[in-house]
Amino acid sequence: MDPPDHTRLRALVSRAFTPRMLERLRPRIEAITAELIAELPDEADLVSGFAYPLPVMVISEMLGVPPEDHERFRGWSETLARSLDPMLTAELISETGRARREFRDYFRSLVEHRRERPGDDLVSALAQLGELSESELLATCVLLLVAGHETTVNLIGNGVLNLARHGLLAQAARRPRQVVEEVLRYDPPVQLTSRNALEDTELGGVPVPKGTPVLALIGAANRDPAVFPDPGRFDVGRDPGRHLAFGLGIHFCLGATLARMEGEIALSALAAAAPKLELADPAPPYKANMVLRGLATLPVRLGR
Repeated sequence: MDPPDHTRLRALVSRAFTPRMLERLRPRIEAITAELIAELPDEADLVSGFAYPLPVMVISEMLGVPPEDHERFRGWSETLARSLDPMLTAELISETGRARREFRDYFRSLVEHRRERPGDDLVSALAQLGELSESELLATCVLLLVAGHETTVNLIGNGVLNLARHGLLAQAARRPRQVVEEVLRYDPPVQLTSRNALEDTELGGVPVPKGTPVLALIGAANRDPAVFPDPGRFDVGRDPGRHLAFGLGIHFCLGATLARMEGEIALSALAAAAPKLELADPAPPYKANMVLRGLATLPVRLGR
């Protein structure tokens, strides 16, 4: 979406994502993190036991999604995330259509409930606005929930994997901000994104006519040696510079501040609680997704 509709919708939703508003969430994120770590057995899958539930619980509470409904949208969310891939099978296209319909039906019911009984949550706030059509409101709710956890799951999982592989987990407790920025650069949760040319242009000597879709490879840009010295080295002490993990320009990720906060809290708390953490599988499997790079499982031994 482009201006003016993009400008209007982003302005409405961004009220809930200002740094000041998100700082109010910090104590709750820290509490959820502590609870999840305390519940982990010594041998655990960090994706299902930690990296997945943390951002799901946070974005669900922000939106006003009841805890008992979290598992209902897990499958829908994973299907919609896979639909971002540039190569889609007929089967996945069919599954995506069904997931989108079921997701929208769920939020339609939740919006109706919140209009009658509004709470202190984002769905209630959006439902009270007269500036959104039903289609815009439902699409925005689905987008916020899917984008609000799928990528952060990958950030946490990729972070633990790379820190453990390089023996740098302790650094997450000492300088969480630098650690998160290097994870975002070195192993970004979003590997590529698409853009449409708004006018005739040229890239690398190749003509790009107006309206042409272009795939921008974020993962490659973040390893550009002209920007990052020794880009293939995982270095939590480096100046992260201008990595593109959250995009650039007017479409810069709305949830960047929230994702960074969740990543910093999650990785630093885990490092403090389980400093002897070891990978139980040195080469854990990844989800079948080209766009969103994340682990399917991450077996570890906490060594507590």
